[in-house]
Amino acid sequence: MSSSDECKLYDCSTSLLNVIAPGGFTVAQRRWRIAYITIYSARVMLSLADKIISQRATQLPSMTSQQFDHYVTEFNHYVALDIEHKINQKRLVKTVKEKDLVSLNHLGGVDGIVDALCTNSEHGIRDDEQEVIKRQEMFGLNKYHKPPPKGLLYFVLEAFKDTTILILLVCATLSLGFGIKEHGAEEGWYEGGSIFVAVFLVIVVSALSNFRQETQFDKLSKISNNIKVEVVRSGHRQQISIFDLVAGDVVFLKIGDQIPADGLFLDGHSLQVDESSMTGESDHVEVDACRNPFLSSGSKVVDGYARMLVASVGMDTAWGEMMSSITSDKNERTPLQARLDKLTSSIGKVGLAVAFLVLAVLLIRYFTGNTKDDNGQTEYRGSETDVDDILNAVVRIVAAAVTIVVVAIPEGLPLAVTLTLAYSMKRMMADQAMVRKLSACETMGSATIICTDKTGTLTLNQMKVTQFWLGQESVEEDLAKKIAPSVLELFYQGVGLNTTGSVCKPVSGSLPEFSGSPTEKAILSWAVLGLGMDMEKLKQKYSILHVETFNSEKKRSGVSVQRKADEMVHIHWKGAAEMIVAMCSQYYESNGIIRSMNEDGRDRIETIIQSMAASSLRCIAFAHKQVLKGETEDGDDQSGKTNRRLKEDGLTLLGIVGLKDPCRPGVKKAVQACQSAGVSVKMITGDNIFTAIAIATECGILGPDYQQGSGEVVEGIEFRNYAPDERMEKVEKIRVMARSSPFDKLSMVQCLKQKGHVVAVTGDGTNDAPALKEADIGLSMGIQGTEVAKESSDIVILDDNFSSVATVLRWGRCVYNNIQKFIQFQLTVNVAALVINFIAAVSAGEVPLTTVQLLWVNLIMDTLGALALATDRPTNELMEKPPVGRTEPLITNIMWRNLLAQALYQIAILLILQFRGESIVNVPETVKDTLIFNTFVLCQVFNEFNARKLEKQNVFEGILKNRLFLGIIGVTIVLQVVMVEFLKKFADTEQLKLWQWGVCILLAAFSWPIAWFVKLIPVSNTPFFSYLKRSRIIYAIFKRPINHQKP
Repeated sequence: MSSSDECKLYDCSTSLLNVIAPGGFTVAQRRWRIAYITIYSARVMLSLADKIISQRATQLPSMTSQQFDHYVTEFNHYVALDIEHKINQKRLVKTVKEKDLVSLNHLGGVDGIVDALCTNSEHGIRDDEQEVIKRQEMFGLNKYHKPPPKGLLYFVLEAFKDTTILILLVCATLSLGFGIKEHGAEEGWYEGGSIFVAVFLVIVVSALSNFRQETQFDKLSKISNNIKVEVVRSGHRQQISIFDLVAGDVVFLKIGDQIPADGLFLDGHSLQVDESSMTGESDHVEVDACRNPFLSSGSKVVDGYARMLVASVGMDTAWGEMMSSITSDKNERTPLQARLDKLTSSIGKVGLAVAFLVLAVLLIRYFTGNTKDDNGQTEYRGSETDVDDILNAVVRIVAAAVTIVVVAIPEGLPLAVTLTLAYSMKRMMADQAMVRKLSACETMGSATIICTDKTGTLTLNQMKVTQFWLGQESVEEDLAKKIAPSVLELFYQGVGLNTTGSVCKPVSGSLPEFSGSPTEKAILSWAVLGLGMDMEKLKQKYSILHVETFNSEKKRSGVSVQRKADEMVHIHWKGAAEMIVAMCSQYYESNGIIRSMNEDGRDRIETIIQSMAASSLRCIAFAHKQVLKGETEDGDDQSGKTNRRLKEDGLTLLGIVGLKDPCRPGVKKAVQACQSAGVSVKMITGDNIFTAIAIATECGILGPDYQQGSGEVVEGIEFRNYAPDERMEKVEKIRVMARSSPFDKLSMVQCLKQKGHVVAVTGDGTNDAPALKEADIGLSMGIQGTEVAKESSDIVILDDNFSSVATVLRWGRCVYNNIQKFIQFQLTVNVAALVINFIAAVSAGEVPLTTVQLLWVNLIMDTLGALALATDRPTNELMEKPPVGRTEPLITNIMWRNLLAQALYQIAILLILQFRGESIVNVPETVKDTLIFNTFVLCQVFNEFNARKLEKQNVFEGILKNRLFLGIIGVTIVLQVVMVEFLKKFADTEQLKLWQWGVCILLAAFSWPIAWFVKLIPVSNTPFFSYLKRSRIIYAIFKRPINHQKP
């Protein structure tokens, strides 16, 4: 303590004694002095506490994780108070958001913020739930406020906007009013009330379906946004949810990562970020500790790696503010939905025309006195007829015509697509595929080619070093003893300092924890456990000068390091073996002797690499060069800036390791399933050509009859150098592309699309984003995939497994097939209902099916039918058919054959019942009308079974597996029984005897044998409507010369 401090303390104690003494001061003076001394003492104590904590913080980097845990536990209950005392939160948020370097320096720079947030740049915050909760209470959650999701009421109101529904409601209101006036409140409400109830059911079911889809999308959105972030807490690297991130966390960033919050650069190398999502500027921004240490949430890392201090989260970030004001568009229209909208519109126009015709006929018949009431008397008798009766009759006729429109317009088609897409998305999620874009569900069913990665998709991505060559010598056991100490030290540098992975020191007795990519973890594990490398000691002895990070184009990474004890600089390269060997002119032997790499020696080393690659090993080589400080190369980038570059020639080869990554179980079966479905599988990998051939053969992509020079296997550089015409000619034959760059993958996708293929592409890296966007279906990897890749894709494969890609293909075909089933089913009902009502109205002047009955049929075929047929699961037979082409019609000739046969049968039966039913069955007219209604509904129930299989005669195959289908059939039958037997006044029906039910069921059941025989009739592959187009063309050709002959 200084003499001035001692003097201050002495003065304070003297003043305190003087105040306490009984004489010398009045009571008021004494009180003022006690208050002053109390305030002064409190300030001194706070400054001393601040000083102690600062001193402890400077000691933290040298602490072990256990010491750090003990330290934070000791001071944990002071953290909240200390943060509030040290920093103004609003000022910090503003500084980082506005990237104010001057303000940051006033706050003490990055180190000052680290200290103020009571964290540690090496060990992070304490890994304790209470600590996280305190920080969340103080700085907020890392979530932004979303607009509230649309509720059920919103979709109910949307359903009310349908024009036909509104017309029906008006008709129901008028019918209710006239009915009550004519028959009294007790009986007069039946017809109008029945329409109200039927319309209400249609609205509720439609609203519930849309609400369910909205809820499903919200769930998927939450899962999609739940990004995993790598942080360090209590000295341990771990992955946490982005939503659990708090201010003070230390985050690890690498290429392809999305920056999860606003923060500050702690340390790293060559860090460049893409801020176009925030600023709109496409130029990459360099981030460093001096000129620009600011990192904005929502930006993407495009190069380098770094550690970031989280300064502000959630709504305190610019990204949070922006995203909270954006409402995501969930009303995406898929291509199939667009095609169905056109189909619905066309059928609706026909239905509207028929309805107007029926309306005109019924009105004419009514006003010409050709209609009779229930008592057999003429309804319209000119001026004798009451105005209320006329209006009631007109309303009834209009309601019947509008109901025909409702039945004619296949409103169930969009609903069926919604249901099948929502159902398939949910099921695909269980099958490890998360759909980001709805259109991908159906497009995948048309895929003709799948371009897949190797590592992690076809293989397990569980790397292990199985071979090690030092020069031309294979080293298998006692590695540390057989290698000279000088060479071993260089290996330590090349492995431990040229890496993006890390080693966490264990509690005594347990194995170290390795983090990073599978390749990095495998090499670090080999170096620590096999070579005896100590990562912490290594970092203390050397300082890193410059880093060149790994990317898919260079396929290597480099680092320059300097021993702290001298001026000597060591350059290390690590990467694809043949590329590193090409940069070397010498190689080390195990005894430390350096040998010149002549042609013979180079050939031997290349033979070693080829033999390792042929054994499905990934070959990674290490090279070294020693230079004096400052002996680095400079190079200009595209922006004209001068960048330091590491020397790439005259290197000395340290050694080569072979990493084994076994194929995934079941991948061969999945590849064969795709091939049998007419989908070609191509493997595009950055690995050595020999490794690629070995893996492709093992997976079944290359057959056992593969011959070198057949054109099935190429390298990226070879494909790149093809002339455009040659590339287009050879692209379909290629099955494997090795040593490829992301540009090669993009080029292949473009060529295949130009050839008319529907292309699906898998990718995991940032550089794969262009190919994923270009492809018809982009499939990103959920585990190894970067956030950039995931955002560019349509579907995320959650387990990185090719078998899941094959499953997505099956689901895509299933979606398309289910829609076709429902179209066939519904168009049968549409055609039958329209023809029956039209013929009956024109000939007999009455519609056999009432408004309520037609609405009930509409509810069955639109909703329950869609639910029954749109939820079938994929079957093996779907994978035995060729892919559906881009231009193939939605309604095939097979579907026309099936639906016309069923529609004609239903029309024939119901018209016979309409005109001869009373005499044939010997029943009164009211019972005859009930028989028509009951038979018509039961025909649809039996036809639902027929619709399950478009081509197969056995429609009952696998039916017991689809319990939902059986349940819906059961519910439909029960509801129909209730409608007929118990809701007589509501549905305008009469109770049927048991034998009459038997007649209805027998007539409806005839649809099964009809479907069985009809499927024996062969159909042409040429689309039905193409004949009409041809006739138009022929007519135009013949018409042209006739027109020319006219004067």
